[in-house]
Amino acid sequence: MNGAQSLVQTLINGGVEICFANPGTSEMHFVGALDQNPGMRAVLGLFEGVVTGAADGYARMAGKPAATLLHLGPGLGNGLANLHNARKAASPVVNIIGDHATVHQPYDAPLTSDVVAFAQPVSHWVHCSRNARDVAADAARAIQAAKAAPGQIASLILPADTAWNEAERAYPALPVHGPAEVGALAIRQSVAALRGGRVTFLLRGDALRGRGLAAAGRIAAATGARLVCDTFAPRIERGAGRPIVERLPYRPTPAIEFLRGTETLILVGTQAPVAFFAYPGLPSELTPPGCTPLVLAQPHEDGASALEAVAEAIGATQAMVAAKLRRPEAPLGDTVLTNEAIMRIVGQFMPEETIISDESLTAGFPFYRLLDEAPPCDYLQLSGGSIGNGIPMATGAAIACPDRQVLSLQGDGSAMYTVQALWTQARERLNVVTVIYANRAYAVLREELASVGAVEGEKAFSLLELKNPSLDWVQLANGMGVEAVRVDTCRGMAAAFQAGMKATGPFLIEALV
Repeated sequence: MNGAQSLVQTLINGGVEICFANPGTSEMHFVGALDQNPGMRAVLGLFEGVVTGAADGYARMAGKPAATLLHLGPGLGNGLANLHNARKAASPVVNIIGDHATVHQPYDAPLTSDVVAFAQPVSHWVHCSRNARDVAADAARAIQAAKAAPGQIASLILPADTAWNEAERAYPALPVHGPAEVGALAIRQSVAALRGGRVTFLLRGDALRGRGLAAAGRIAAATGARLVCDTFAPRIERGAGRPIVERLPYRPTPAIEFLRGTETLILVGTQAPVAFFAYPGLPSELTPPGCTPLVLAQPHEDGASALEAVAEAIGATQAMVAAKLRRPEAPLGDTVLTNEAIMRIVGQFMPEETIISDESLTAGFPFYRLLDEAPPCDYLQLSGGSIGNGIPMATGAAIACPDRQVLSLQGDGSAMYTVQALWTQARERLNVVTVIYANRAYAVLREELASVGAVEGEKAFSLLELKNPSLDWVQLANGMGVEAVRVDTCRGMAAAFQAGMKATGPFLIEALV
C-alpha cells in the first residue's frame, strides 16, 4: 500500500464517498488509487471552479463532505472562488491538493508555489503531509476538521512522493463533535424578548430546515414574531407545508427599512446583517435604530434544538403556520417572455422536492416570493457572493440526490465563469434543467454603477454588456453534450420547461429576456 492508497481508503472510512477532480502529474498516484478502490466515485470537472463548486453543492444537500482533487497551487487558485462560497456556506469539503515531491521542491520548478498560502484564506484547516506513513492519519484529521460544526473547509497538501512511497495502513474515522449546546441564558433572554416586544428572527443553517424550521414556525404562530433569512442563505426548505420565511433585501436602505419596527433581532446561526458593499453615505450595519441584536445560537451551535427549547418555554405547541400549496398563475400565451414570467412558469410546473440552485441575481431576486406557496423544494443560493457557483452547485446537488429533479436558475454573465460544468452534467447524465436568463448583460453591475454614483457612459456600459457578439447558449450547451432550446415567449418557455422536467439527463433553456 502506498500513501495515495492509504489516503483513498481513509477517506472512505471517514464517509467521503466521492471525489470531484481535475488532476495533474503530481496527483497520478492518487488517480491510480481511485481506480483501484470501488468505494470512491470519481467525477471529472474541466475547470477547478467546477470541481470546488460541485463539492459545495454536494455538501449542502448530502450533509457530508466530498473530496476535491486539485493540481498544485495554480490548480487550487483556479478553484478559490467557489471554495470561498463553500466556506461562507459552511459546507464541509476535504481538498486534496497535490504538490511537487519534497525532493523536487528546492529546485523551484515552473509550477512551484506556496500552496499553503493559496489554501489558507479559504480553509479552516490546512496541513502538508511530510511522509507517506503520515498521510492516512493526516487525512483522518482533515475529515474530522471538515465535519466540525457548522461545516468547514479542510485542505490537505500531498507532495507527490508521499503518495508514491510505501505507507503502513489506512486510518479509521476519528470522532466528530456535533454542534455545541446553546446555553440556558441565551434561551431565557430570547424568551424574555418574545414576551416583551416586537421580535424578528434572522435564521440560517439548520434553523432553515427540518425541525429547526418547524420550531421557528411554531414560535411565529404563537407570538407573531417575523421569520427572516439572510439575503443569500446556503439552503432553505421552502414551499407548501413549510413556514414562509422572508428574505432580507440586498441593498442597505431597503434592508434597514425592511427591519424597521423590530425591537429585538434574534440571531440563529448567523450574524447581525451587514451590507454586501460600502456605498457613499450609507451605513455598513443594517440593524435599524432602536433594534437590539440578540444571539440565540452561534453558527457552530445547535440552532434547531435552541429554537425547540424556546418554543417549549413559551408554550408554542400549536401547529406552525405553514404555506398551503398554491402554484403561481403563469402566462402561457405568445406574449414576450419576462423575468417574472419565468419564475411563474417554474412555480406552475416544477415537481415536488425540486432542488433549486439560484444564481439568477437581479433577474430572479424580485420574484423570489412567487415560490413561497409552490410545491416543497430546497433552495440553494450564492452564499459567498462570488459568481460562477450556480451550475457547478446544481451539478453537485444532483449527484448528492440522484432521485430528485434539480433546477439551475442562472444569469448568463455568471454562467460563463463555469460553463464547463454542463459537460460534467452530460457525462454523468444528471437530471439538471438549466434556465439561462439571457439578458446579454451584467445587469447587477449596471445597478451598482448607479448606486455608487460613478460616471455612466459608453465605455462604462461596454464593460457591463454581453453583446457584439451575443452568446449562443444553445450552441454552447450542444457543444458539451447537453440538449438545449431557445425561447422568447411565455408559451415557448412553458413548453420547454415541461419538456426539460420530463427529460432524462441535462437540459438547457436559453430564455431571451
